[in-house]
Amino acid sequence: MLLASLFGVVMGLVLGLTGAGGGILAVPALVLGLGWSMTQAAPVALFAVGSAAAVGAIDGLRHGLVRYRAALLIAALGAVFSPVGIYFAHQLPEKVLMVLFSLLMVMVAWRMLRRERVDEGPSDHGHANWGQKNCMLDQQTGRFSWTAKCTATLAALGAVTGVVSGLLGVGGGFLIVPAFKQLTDVQMRGIIATSLMVISLISAIGVVGAFHAGVRIDSVGATFIATSIVGMIIGRKLCARVPARALQVGFASVCLIVALYMLVRA
Repeated sequence: MLLASLFGVVMGLVLGLTGAGGGILAVPALVLGLGWSMTQAAPVALFAVGSAAAVGAIDGLRHGLVRYRAALLIAALGAVFSPVGIYFAHQLPEKVLMVLFSLLMVMVAWRMLRRERVDEGPSDHGHANWGQKNCMLDQQTGRFSWTAKCTATLAALGAVTGVVSGLLGVGGGFLIVPAFKQLTDVQMRGIIATSLMVISLISAIGVVGAFHAGVRIDSVGATFIATSIVGMIIGRKLCARVPARALQVGFASVCLIVALYMLVRA
């Protein structure tokens, strides 16, 4: 129970600080730390990630940072494709799922460690027009200009996020955050808040699907979920004080170590 509490707080803390990565740590914590199988860990990890993300998303909505229309579109496509991932998760052997998850962690760590060119970007309310992005903010309204290209881009992101979420029990923030940075001109605070809303919605859909399939959460899982919410609240309080680069390097290092250990176990 103590280990579950510790892992839950750490997962929520990472999610609150980065808007991504919580699920990446949640599944290994349950599999390696508590000895659960991947199929056991995935729905509990999704529940924990979704609950913690919902707390952060509400905070983002209060401050006007969430691009809620984009979040709803991504989540809607995630809802359609999440059952596909859940289906394959129950068809693939445990070792294959562990290898896939390890490779995913390596990819996330590589993206975190890679230094990106810093450009002067717009505010979170779109007072600038810079670069050629798939989804641009309108300078007058501060909202996305919903072109066909923008709609298709966000829909595709939702579909991919849904499949990966169902397959590996992750919220998808590790996909949403870099995709938003690459494809939109929203600033980082808005990206994190929007990512948290998407994660909460897609995770909720995945959890409902898991419950429908007969999955139940025991007291250890409930403790993990509750403490993840505490970690999220702490993370949201600290996010403005922690140097972004130090956080990225530290998180990436943990990902690489855990990925290596999971590969050895597999």
